Amino acid sequence: MPAQDTLFADEAPVAPPGAPLAERLRPHTLDEVVGQRHLLAAGRPLRVAFESGRLPSMILWGPPGVGKTTLARLLARATGAHFIALSAVLAGVKDIRDAVEQAQALRRAGRATVVFVDEVHRFNKSQQDAFLPHVESGLFTFIGATTENPSFEVNSALLSRAGVHVLKALDEAELGALIDRAVALLGGAPVLDAAARARVIEHADGDARRLLNVIENLAAANPGAAVLGEAELEATLGEMLRRGDKGGDIFYDTISALHKSVRGSDPDATLYWLARLLDAGMDPRYAARRLVRMASEDIGLADPRALRLALDAAEVYERLGSPEGELALAEAAVYLAVAPKSNAVYKAWGEVRELVRRDGTRPVPPHLRNAPTRLMKDLGHGAGYRYAHDEAGGYAAGETYLPEGLAARRWYEPVPRGLEQRIGQRLAELRTLDDEAKASR
Repeated sequence: MPAQDTLFADEAPVAPPGAPLAERLRPHTLDEVVGQRHLLAAGRPLRVAFESGRLPSMILWGPPGVGKTTLARLLARATGAHFIALSAVLAGVKDIRDAVEQAQALRRAGRATVVFVDEVHRFNKSQQDAFLPHVESGLFTFIGATTENPSFEVNSALLSRAGVHVLKALDEAELGALIDRAVALLGGAPVLDAAARARVIEHADGDARRLLNVIENLAAANPGAAVLGEAELEATLGEMLRRGDKGGDIFYDTISALHKSVRGSDPDATLYWLARLLDAGMDPRYAARRLVRMASEDIGLADPRALRLALDAAEVYERLGSPEGELALAEAAVYLAVAPKSNAVYKAWGEVRELVRRDGTRPVPPHLRNAPTRLMKDLGHGAGYRYAHDEAGGYAAGETYLPEGLAARRWYEPVPRGLEQRIGQRLAELRTLDDEAKASR
């Protein structure tokens, strides 16, 4: 158990002069926070919690560098609660147990506790479950911070006890305000010309910490410089990187944009989102797998060549690698975008799977059963089966192949586009033959 003076340590330590610029600029009041006005403006959720002094458990979900840790600290201070910070990257069950013991000691002393877990999505199920009884009993307020979608990364039991607040990347005006604060703290230098300032904001890509690190590096690399332009900026930044959280929510949002651009038959948007994904470091093999999925889901039998072309593009990439093989992926993506679209098989397959999942095990009709032995034949297995190749036109008109009670069901309905238009015509012809056969019985 930590000593009492540790438990009641200062909640807002002043950053030492040698601390990183981002730490020295960390807000000490809610009004100093840049961005997140949808949560912090008058009447908005976190402002209400701040002013009321009543702090519910919550998950703060947003991209890196948007103030999740800062907000958690400020909310704890507003309620007079002791702040215990854990990093899910480094902490384990023992650290959770220690935090619980601290909270129990503080409760006996009449003080509330906030337990903040950074990168909460990195805790496994059992570690997340360790918080549940204490959140339920009100021993402490739980605040988790994550860059990943809580719906997938946080246990449903914990999620049901904590509201989710979505934080947004900072916009250009907000990043510009941070530059001004940083330059003022550094004594008025470095001053950026308009082009360099715009480039720094673009490079930050909504991440305040990233922006401040660039300003700090510029100041250190150019001491005494009056005005810095793009030449000095290029020497400090090197190759500009985009934010691409491989496997995170931004990643899946961009994948979604690519898929929807293909589905919407927009080849230009398709190329743009594919380039964005590859630029952010996505494995091109993953892009190839997604293209194969799109060919099956959104084009289907309207153009069966699309699936083959997507598979060929994946093979070309395996042979050539980057960057040459990426052109084959781009060609396949454009083909998928302009191809006729059909999700008829996708929908039919989903509906049939759902029926099979919730339906009983219907017996196979006798005429469709296998009859490899005399006993099975004597039991009537296969009796009355009509061999389609021996029928007129190779089609046994009026025959049924579904279990009893499902004979009238239809799941696959071709769309009037591409090859499926012809498939639909053929099915209509066969159904006419079925109707005639049934009418003649």
